[in-house]
Amino acid sequence: MLEKIFENTLWNSRFIIILAVVFGLIGAVLLFTVASFDIYETAKYVINVYVEHKHPEHFHDEVVGGIIGAVDLYLIGVVMLIFSFGLYELFISDIDPAKDKNGDENQLLAVHSLDQLKDKISKVIVMVLVVGFFQKVGHTEYAGALDLLYLALSITAVSVGLYFLGKVGKKEEKH
Repeated sequence: MLEKIFENTLWNSRFIIILAVVFGLIGAVLLFTVASFDIYETAKYVINVYVEHKHPEHFHDEVVGGIIGAVDLYLIGVVMLIFSFGLYELFISDIDPAKDKNGDENQLLAVHSLDQLKDKISKVIVMVLVVGFFQKVGHTEYAGALDLLYLALSITAVSVGLYFLGKVGKKEEKH
C-alpha cells in the first residue's frame, strides 16, 4: 500500500515539468516580441533615413545588424518552443492538435525521446551561432590581407560544418 502511494506520487511528480513548459513558452513569446520590436525599430530607422535624405556612414551595417539581431532572437525563440513542446510530449502527453485527421503527427515539433529533443534543439542552436557569427563578421574591421584570409577560412569552416550537419540530418531522416 505504501509502495503504491509512493509510486503514484513519484509518477505524478513529472507534472512539475509544466513549469518549464509554461515558462519556456513565455520566454519564446517574449523573444518573438522583442525581435519584432527590433524589426519595427529598424524599419522606422530606414524610413527616417530616406525621408530626411541623409545617408549615415554605417547605414547598411546598422540595418543588417538590426535585422540579423532580430533573426537571432527569433531562432532562440524557436529553441524555446521546441524545448517546451518536447518536454510536454515527453513527460506529460502527446499534443493532440498536432495530429492530422488520420492520426499522423506533424514531425516538425514531434519529440519521442530526449535524444530527439537534444538533436532538434542543437540544430537550431547551431543556426543561432551561425547567425551570430555573420553578425560579428559584419561589424569587424579588417586591417589587411591576413585578416581577410582568416575571414575566408572561418566562413569555409562554418560552411563545411553546416554541410556535414545537413548530411547527418538527411541520414537520420532515412532511418
